[in-house]
Amino acid sequence: MLQAHSFLWHYLWIGPNVLSLALAWSIRRRGVHKQYPVFFAYLIFASLEGFVLYGLDLFPAVSPTSWWYAFWAGTIAEGLFKFAVVAALLHHLLHSWPAIARLGRNLVSGAGVVLVLLAAAAAAFATPDNVPPVVGGVHVLSQTLYLTEAGVILAIFLLAAVFQIPWDRATFGIALGFGLVWSEHLAVWALVTGGVVRNRAWEDLANMATYHACVLIWFYYLLVPGRVVAKSAVPLPENNLDVWNRELERLVHQ
Repeated sequence: MLQAHSFLWHYLWIGPNVLSLALAWSIRRRGVHKQYPVFFAYLIFASLEGFVLYGLDLFPAVSPTSWWYAFWAGTIAEGLFKFAVVAALLHHLLHSWPAIARLGRNLVSGAGVVLVLLAAAAAAFATPDNVPPVVGGVHVLSQTLYLTEAGVILAIFLLAAVFQIPWDRATFGIALGFGLVWSEHLAVWALVTGGVVRNRAWEDLANMATYHACVLIWFYYLLVPGRVVAKSAVPLPENNLDVWNRELERLVHQ
């Protein structure tokens, strides 16, 4: 069962993509796509990309080299989409506090630069693959994206924790799903690079299964209503975030 072209392998490749399209249709029907247009576009693109790669893998006339070139192109385009989604999540998290938003963007951007450099160094010292250059290049590109994406989403969670920034349900769910799948991809890559895991079919199944769980998390947080908390009739004290935002604005304009 845990091998390429098994029933589980076929399901884990097709199933999450079908669910992603169903999620896109559901949030389009509920109007949620207007709040998260980049994420909505990502769902559609990632699903179509998965179907195309699946079809190319099964079509005998497509050579392995051609498939890897298609995978390379899809990885680059999907990577750009993912970074756009992260930027949109950061905007949703911080848009109520402009000064903190500027600080947050600077911190996350700085973390991203550092992570790219670390990813490049890690890829340079990784165990070389005994594979054609196009395959090895895709592996290096994927490794770089995994490390950068996982690090940036972690930086956003740390930023929210340090400043005690409240998440809205949908933004948290999207970030949680991405954080899970990117961290898992990074962990599996580390195991493969370190020689702990040598069965590449197991790697593919683990990655696809985690993405399946990620899509289910998105279903829950985007479509299942959250618990309604009763509002207090007594005016609440000024939020610390408002104070920090005002002080940052004052320092910037001095």
